[in-house]
Amino acid sequence: MDFLDLNRNLSEDDIALKKGAHKFAKEVMRPIAKELDEMSPREVIAPESPFWDFMRKGYELGYHKILMPPPFGLDLTPLQQTIVMEELAWGSAGLTVALTVSCFHAFLGCLNPEEDIVKNIITPFCDCTDASIIGCWGLTEPDHGSDTVMTHHPLFHDPSIKAQCRAALEGDEWVINGQKASWVSCGTIASHCALFCSLDNSMGMAGGGIAIVPLDLPGVSKGEPLNKIGQRDLNQGEIFFDNVRIPKSYMLIGTDLYENMLELTLSMTTALMGVFGTACARAAFEESLEYAKERVQGGKPLIEHPNIKMKLFRMFQQVEVSRQISRAAYLYNKDNEVPAEEYSIVAKLQGTQAAFDVCCEAIMLFGGNGLSKEYLIEKLFRDAKAMLIEDGSNESLAIAGGHKLIQHYPRISGQHSI
Repeated sequence: MDFLDLNRNLSEDDIALKKGAHKFAKEVMRPIAKELDEMSPREVIAPESPFWDFMRKGYELGYHKILMPPPFGLDLTPLQQTIVMEELAWGSAGLTVALTVSCFHAFLGCLNPEEDIVKNIITPFCDCTDASIIGCWGLTEPDHGSDTVMTHHPLFHDPSIKAQCRAALEGDEWVINGQKASWVSCGTIASHCALFCSLDNSMGMAGGGIAIVPLDLPGVSKGEPLNKIGQRDLNQGEIFFDNVRIPKSYMLIGTDLYENMLELTLSMTTALMGVFGTACARAAFEESLEYAKERVQGGKPLIEHPNIKMKLFRMFQQVEVSRQISRAAYLYNKDNEVPAEEYSIVAKLQGTQAAFDVCCEAIMLFGGNGLSKEYLIEKLFRDAKAMLIEDGSNESLAIAGGHKLIQHYPRISGQHSI
């Protein structure tokens, strides 16, 4: 089913990009994602795994460069980025995360595009067509999850909350020690890491820095790929750093800019999680609509029962609302130097909760068949559940968002009257 788009001003290029991404999602991603879902985490990343067929084809089409800015990327508008991302995530949320996070080290390298970084990091990644260069985002740690993303919250500045992965400057090199958690997407297959680590623990989580770390350096090791119930097609795993040395220039951001740069990054990634949630909800809605047309109960197709019509409309409502807020939040924050992360949080909470709610309704509509692996719905349900925790649990993000409201809108705290 081709969704209606309330934006009447989509260009021919916008529509062409959407159709191309949907074709790739339908013909390549959906079948591979289903196959990977049945495999063990080790089998998913084995050399002969279809995961690598997907990654190579995605790289050949340039989808690994979607988020890269000019002149390095595909030069897509923010709107086009959301359109393409929704189509890809409709095919598989997990595989879309893998493809998206693959650019993080190069994307953040654009913050400091010195000659050695362009030559050794950015250009090789953008020119890569065989998925031999894969980035990951080293943020969460074994003892730190959602608290690592609560920028400008008092907890973020609490010196008693200390990061486990730390870097210290020794001459012209940074020396890194510590660990990143099992939830690092592409963690056990990545060639490079966009590492968010502590430079000054006395500042709490706010005393961080952002570095590019090639993962073939001495002292780097990786854990086992994580075994989980949802997004099983997405590789995740631990990374360990034992006196790992990187050039001084590879530390892109220091403590003076860390919190603001993290907030800027989260304003993008959190809104994208809303886009991915929208795609998952849409997939479940479309599966439900087609099933309701074919499944006969009570002597007539499900689609003819009033309560089913009501359920389907509510699913459609969730999808459309989620698309509007996630797209609007992403476009707003991409076009503003000072982000309003609370809107991205709204997008994430709305989109991912919609995905879970629509998938729950879909399973009930399918009845017993909704529990069967013969149908896509049960996988979508498991993938949607993961989204409620992914990139910050929805509960923690709501706390962070509430604090940002108090900061950005003083009249809410009684300082101004209307």
